[in-house]
Amino acid sequence: MTGDDLKIAYSPCPNDTFVFDALAHGRVPGAPGLDVTFADIDLTNGMAERGEFDVLKVSYAVLPYVLDEYALLPCGGALGRGCGPLVLTREAGPGLAGRTVAVPSERSTAYLLFRLWAAETVPGGVGEIVVMPFHEIMPAVRDGKVDAGLVIHEARFTYRDYGLHKLADLGEHWESTTGLPIPLGAIIAKRSLGGPALTRLADAIRASVRAAWDAPEVSRPYVMEHAQEMDPSVADQHIGLYVNEFTADLGEDGYAAVRGLLTRAAAEGLLPPLGPDALDFP
Repeated sequence: MTGDDLKIAYSPCPNDTFVFDALAHGRVPGAPGLDVTFADIDLTNGMAERGEFDVLKVSYAVLPYVLDEYALLPCGGALGRGCGPLVLTREAGPGLAGRTVAVPSERSTAYLLFRLWAAETVPGGVGEIVVMPFHEIMPAVRDGKVDAGLVIHEARFTYRDYGLHKLADLGEHWESTTGLPIPLGAIIAKRSLGGPALTRLADAIRASVRAAWDAPEVSRPYVMEHAQEMDPSVADQHIGLYVNEFTADLGEDGYAAVRGLLTRAAAEGLLPPLGPDALDFP
């Protein structure tokens, strides 16, 4: 680590550690050095709004609040199909009208997708929204502390272990109504770094992704060190779901999904509108 290293914050989740392993450990030739901080998405969203790091993994839903200072990188994030957030309940079938729902962040893409879904499907609206760390949500639903939970990440694979029921798959709802992949987490970097540095960083992230794909066993120690006692098979499922072709490059469909989500949310009054060039990469 040197004084010139980029200060970066991303989650300890397997998809992020898999993506950044080679880059964080100096195995991408010519890449900038990284000074890594681990933080869950609710914290990194706040860090971005305060302008505290050079590079961050954030929710796509936070972009309208930070794109004056940060640029969206065209790689490294989480966007895909069949990987959306779930709404879980303790018992099958109850509606959410007036119910208490736990969510991982009020700035998260998951919560934005939830609000768009609830506006269409929950007459009268839900009740109280409670923010808690995502790993606490399923136990809270199981123990009756909340009526429902909005979950992300590996909870797709483990919610049955808690005896919970899937009330809705918000990714399925999004894909069926838009035909687009699901935007979840973005990588952003300060515009003040300058165009050449941002391009160099994006190229380095792509190289780190490809290195992880080429030799996944090399990243395994870093992934499992930070996976919070996760079963290795669940970590593999997590990586397989969230690290895909959109991680290497958003491409036309990826950018269309991001614009679609943020435009639809702005039309519903849930987010500020984006400027016409806000998503452009230097």
